[in-house]
Amino acid sequence: MRDHRYRLKLGLLCAIAAAFAVSRVSARMDARVETSDPGLTLDTSRPVEEISAPPGGWSFRNHVIPVLTKLGCNSGACHGAAAGKNGFKLTLRGYDPEVDYTSITRQSLGRRANAVEPARSLILLKPTMSIAHGGGKRMSVNSVEFKVLSEWIGAGMPAPGERDPRIVDLEVAPIETKLAPGADQSLHVRARYSDGRIEDVTRWVKYDTADSSIAAVDDQGRVKMLGSGESAISIWYQSRVAVARVFSPYANSISTETFARSPRNNFVDDLVIRKLEKLRIGPSEEATDAEFIRRAFLDATGTLPMPQEVERFAADQTTGKRGRLIDSLLDRAEYVDYWTMRWSDLLLVSRRRLGSSAMWSFYKFVRQSVAANEPWDRFARQIVTASGNTLENGAANFFVLHKEPTELTENLSLAFLGMSITCARCHNHPMEKWTQRQYFEMANLFGRVGLKNGMRAGDVEVYSKPTGDVNHPRLGRPLPPRPLDGKELAIDSPIDRRQYLADWLTSPDNPYFARAVVNRVWKNFMGRGLVEAVDDMRATNPPSNSDLMDALVSDFVAHKFDLKHLMRTIMNSSAYQRSSRPNETNRGDDRYYSRYLIKRLPAEVMLDAISQVTGVPTEFPDYPAGIRAVQLPDGIISSYFLRVFGKPPRTLTLDSERSSEPSVPQALHIINGDTLNQKLRAPGSIVDSFFKLGVSDEMIVEHLYLAALSRRPSQSEVEQLRKELKTDSSSLDSASERRQTIEDLVWAVLTSREFLFNH
Repeated sequence: MRDHRYRLKLGLLCAIAAAFAVSRVSARMDARVETSDPGLTLDTSRPVEEISAPPGGWSFRNHVIPVLTKLGCNSGACHGAAAGKNGFKLTLRGYDPEVDYTSITRQSLGRRANAVEPARSLILLKPTMSIAHGGGKRMSVNSVEFKVLSEWIGAGMPAPGERDPRIVDLEVAPIETKLAPGADQSLHVRARYSDGRIEDVTRWVKYDTADSSIAAVDDQGRVKMLGSGESAISIWYQSRVAVARVFSPYANSISTETFARSPRNNFVDDLVIRKLEKLRIGPSEEATDAEFIRRAFLDATGTLPMPQEVERFAADQTTGKRGRLIDSLLDRAEYVDYWTMRWSDLLLVSRRRLGSSAMWSFYKFVRQSVAANEPWDRFARQIVTASGNTLENGAANFFVLHKEPTELTENLSLAFLGMSITCARCHNHPMEKWTQRQYFEMANLFGRVGLKNGMRAGDVEVYSKPTGDVNHPRLGRPLPPRPLDGKELAIDSPIDRRQYLADWLTSPDNPYFARAVVNRVWKNFMGRGLVEAVDDMRATNPPSNSDLMDALVSDFVAHKFDLKHLMRTIMNSSAYQRSSRPNETNRGDDRYYSRYLIKRLPAEVMLDAISQVTGVPTEFPDYPAGIRAVQLPDGIISSYFLRVFGKPPRTLTLDSERSSEPSVPQALHIINGDTLNQKLRAPGSIVDSFFKLGVSDEMIVEHLYLAALSRRPSQSEVEQLRKELKTDSSSLDSASERRQTIEDLVWAVLTSREFLFNH
């Protein structure tokens, strides 16, 4: 005991001596950080020796780990890599302090942290390049980082313990700042701990910017405005995340009257206009009736309006006709087809892993829910708690698709929370607050799901077992089940864990559940999610309009998770009914909804639109004649067109699985592929009808435009096309050549940008 005390005293003396030597070399550190809140001031202009440890000394969990994180020692490119570096391995970003403590103090013969001679510790010598270090110089001997590490070693290297204060909140100031291009602003961050203590952690925080073309941020939290617009600055510290916003209005000259006069049909418009006015982005004019009816049909039902519907809508001069059209669309059978397809994509309905009978059972469950306008919370609850035979209860197939508790955890989080927590299976999430511990607490909610095969293909019994747990891989034992940010359930509780999960998931107080589906529906209609991508809803990826997101979620919850109410609210807004044509102030805007964002038609919708205009249905093997692409229940379809235009195979619960990116195969197939050419040549097609009935050139052009583009052709278009038709027909001797001319006209319209995109 006496020797032990002597070593500790000697180590402390060495640390003090080292710190004293450092102070003599030390000049002044960074300039004093200024802020309007004196409680957030970190005076780093003092000499290092004047910066003292908090009461109780430097903590391994709350000080040493943040220092190593800030220096990058435990990053994935350094010792935080899966295999470590040069025999020294740390957990990624310090997600397991106990393991890191052992690596630093017990391995390598105790040379990494030497309590007897702190100045000889490798974690001091290598980062300062006092001896060779593959990672280069990470700190200087006159830095606060060196002081924290050396004094912790000199104090006897106190280990992390269960009684350590834990961070409970992160505060940043200012939370929002308006800056001129070229100006800068220092952020100040405080951590609030479970013992009530508050520490300034500005120096130790990891900073990042959402848009590096608008704002940059350095390691000390100083933000520099690079251009006009808005950017979120994410602040990460010990698995806690906070966000600050900086913005600089565009140099547009727009009168306040422009925003005051902009139509406001509901609260959506109030919040969109407020954001546009703040950034000085002018809204586009209202879309024409022709633009609106085509847009609304495609977004709500995945179909084109018939020519007579277009003409009837254009002739209606009564007020409120757009609202009535919206109501009628949400009651159509095509609405059920389209949204069944969308939610089947989300839930991976496919015979790839289910078999044909079970796939149909799952699909019918989704379709019946859409047809009944099942509230989203009830829809989710039916899936999460599903039990029984999978051929009788289609929702139970969710547990056949994802048999392992980890698969269930990750896919449920993606589908119903819009977030990926897969990284936390192996370590704390590098871009989110979720820890590995939280991941396996969540996974243990699925630890008692049982599956039993029946006598027929696809016949599986799903049931809740009375026992069963999921072990934490490092601890080798199960943790009490708990939803993300939810309350813990006793590990021996007899409560059905899936019922407990469903209660948390669908609670109006759940901050993630309603936001995820609101964001998905918003993107369907507006072309871009308030959070983009829609399955990347992490704290470090905030909405482009947070107030609007909050308002939509509150309204959705207040109306009992009614999806049709949400869609009706969005479609009735002036923001949705704006023209896609940009003005001089919003040409570069793709996230604040100053105009409708043009988007390519989904693969199934595009194929159905081609079939509808040409009058020739697409044939799908093993399906009845006349079935439309949006009605196909399966993710496995033998269709080159659907595959090349991005129909998702339904193997991953990711929005990006559906591709809308242009490609050379798409262009070649549209220009000269079999799909369109065969429909144009088919008996009974629109071309065949035009030719056999001897329809006049004027009627051909008008009908084609109404059917494909939902508008009448302009006078110049009529004259040009009549000229082409008459020139060809007057110089041709055979009827077949006349037909070829009509084919070419229909082909030109159906391969145009105006047809292939929703605008």
